[in-house]
Amino acid sequence: MTAVDLSDPSALAPGTREFRDHLVGLVREMAPRMRERAVVYDRQASFPFENFADFRANGLLAVCVPRRYGGLGATYADYVRVSEEIGRSCGATGLTFNMHNATMLWTGQVADLLDLSPAERERHEAIRSEMYRGVVTDGAIHSQPFSEGLAAGATTGVATRAVPVDGGWLVTGRKIFASLSGAATFYNVTCQVPGEDVIRLLGVPSDADGVEIVDDWDPLGMRGTVSRTLLMTDVFVPHTNEWMPAGTYNQAALRYPWLFLSLCPSYLGLTGGILDTTAAYLRGELPGQVAGSRRDHPIKQIGWAQMQLKHQQSQALLYRAIDEATIDPTEAELVTGWAAAATVMEHAAEVASLAIRVCGGQSMQKTMPLERMYRDARLGSTMLPWSAEVCTERLGRARLYDDGAQQ
Repeated sequence: MTAVDLSDPSALAPGTREFRDHLVGLVREMAPRMRERAVVYDRQASFPFENFADFRANGLLAVCVPRRYGGLGATYADYVRVSEEIGRSCGATGLTFNMHNATMLWTGQVADLLDLSPAERERHEAIRSEMYRGVVTDGAIHSQPFSEGLAAGATTGVATRAVPVDGGWLVTGRKIFASLSGAATFYNVTCQVPGEDVIRLLGVPSDADGVEIVDDWDPLGMRGTVSRTLLMTDVFVPHTNEWMPAGTYNQAALRYPWLFLSLCPSYLGLTGGILDTTAAYLRGELPGQVAGSRRDHPIKQIGWAQMQLKHQQSQALLYRAIDEATIDPTEAELVTGWAAAATVMEHAAEVASLAIRVCGGQSMQKTMPLERMYRDARLGSTMLPWSAEVCTERLGRARLYDDGAQQ
């Protein structure tokens, strides 16, 4: 067997432990700076520009761009480990990083699994080649604001309209919780052409005429995502910014819904960060803590054990769902995905609550990281389209009816 040169990332095959360890190592080198910056982003509700500059510098901005286009070539399962590690240091950075990479994955790994005509495949190849070039060469950042507050489904409740004109479309609509507001190069929006029944995924240039970011941003948690409201009024979007052929997003959402789990690694990583902080407290090593070591207290050991159990359960279930993901999942396979989403999100909040109890009154101080992590963790269960409520509802119907897969 030929030895793998671990010093050469291009020699590491995607999907292997060595490759994942290399990617996670890039994040860990950033971790001390991300943890320091997380305090500022939370206090100011400001975007993590510095972290994204580091992503550009170490190649992670193109982590999910296939190697033939100059990216690192990570698979979805590889990316989950990277996203988890980012969330461990800064949950808001993890979520914004995910919005960027979701587009890379939809247009890359997922699109390659779908049924496209030769003409569609050729056109898609030309368009995504240029899109990837923008990321690799120019450091372009992609946002993916889909929500309009009209319906919880991935392909329903889309009121944004794209009216055909010479060379492209005029896009008009409103997207709420548009993460990366003011930071993205493109806002990649779901929309419909009047008279069509399929979804189009169009890249709206952030500097185009008719683009406006409105509303204040002063939320409970995940403040660094800067998810303000995006307004578009007759914004011209060229044909070359249609990131997937018309209707391909519908097919992707139905046939490979696993990408709706891509928010979960940020919260799984956040849960791990809560454990790191609690362990430091119990050992008497958390910067700024007043009390000394508490690791010999049996009642705190019980809480610590419960935290670890929930974290391990979340990680095992999410890894299983992603690592076993296939196109055209059965209802039984989807049950694993829904269970993973609900478990990761609910356990994040439960572990944060346990940490507050274990670490006691000083953990409520804003000078301590648990206060921020507690607020961030509480929001995971609300994340659509696979929120905890949606997944619980689907689990409640699974295997009880004969009408097949649920939408």
